[in-house]
Amino acid sequence: MNDSEHDLGGLDPQPDPGWRQPAEWATHATCWMGWPGHAWWDDFRPEAEAAFVALVRAIGEGEGVRVLARPAWVERARAVLGGAARVQAARVGDVWLRDTGPVFVEGPDGLAAATFRFNGWGGKYLYEGDTQVAGQIAAIVGALRVSHPFTLEGGAVDVDGNGTALTTRECLLNPNRGVADEARWADRLEDALGVRHVIWLDQGLAFDHTDGHIDGVARFVAPGTVVRVESSGADDPHHERLLAVAHDLEGATDADGNRLAVVPLPSPGAVHAPDGSLVPASYANFYIANHAVIVPTFGVPADDEACGVLRALFPGRRVVALDARPLIVGGGAFHCMTQQQPEPAGDA
Repeated sequence: MNDSEHDLGGLDPQPDPGWRQPAEWATHATCWMGWPGHAWWDDFRPEAEAAFVALVRAIGEGEGVRVLARPAWVERARAVLGGAARVQAARVGDVWLRDTGPVFVEGPDGLAAATFRFNGWGGKYLYEGDTQVAGQIAAIVGALRVSHPFTLEGGAVDVDGNGTALTTRECLLNPNRGVADEARWADRLEDALGVRHVIWLDQGLAFDHTDGHIDGVARFVAPGTVVRVESSGADDPHHERLLAVAHDLEGATDADGNRLAVVPLPSPGAVHAPDGSLVPASYANFYIANHAVIVPTFGVPADDEACGVLRALFPGRRVVALDARPLIVGGGAFHCMTQQQPEPAGDA
């Protein structure tokens, strides 16, 4: 497969009535992940693999996990995972399947895989196989593939499953994503994901090579409820951006005109990679599994507070805190590394 297979003549697709991306808290059939086999991880490999396995095991307690790995990585992945997930050989660049994988949607004909162009987060990092991941997963699942001829990553948009989406202008309106027009993006998201109302935040986190993905600053956690990351103070490297997020969410409403409940989630503050550089660490990069919420932690005092906030918001799920420091050096955490496949409607 190559990019030409995504091309529908250079125009936005015609509307597909009825497609809807379920909320992440809907029941999953499977969680898709990618093995951290790229040479980039060589300096951190033992720690990164251990953190990856811990994440797979935590998710796997309540839903199946399928891990894609290049053929040269399969043996290593199976040995390290030890049966914790099903490993399958595939053309895959690296771990960030939230962005390279498909976005599963439901419609009158059942489950479909919405696929988009992927350009390495605006041309920054494009590994061999990344543009092929979404199509391969759709084929493995046997789901109808609905291809859209524009660039979009799954981590750029967060939905409530009922027509409302959160996103940032910094990402979607960036010239490196192709179209800097809010109205056109609203039409695209309606056609592809069933979004009827877009809540635009201005920016995401600093030091974020995704150009401000929404899953670093704000997430839906239930119908009508959003968590937003709150600055830890003036010395927080994201301070001004997080103040703006709070401002943008004041008075925000969902697709039905209902005002959202907005719950502050602490920021971990400044988190550094081993080389001393700041990384885009955020507790908002949690993954909502069938049985639990898997929360990235960073060895700072705010870890416990963040878990407490999420525990109160998810009374029917356990909160599992896992150290994300070995993975955040790659630029993302648990939400970035996972892509849920919903249970087909009627089968949950």
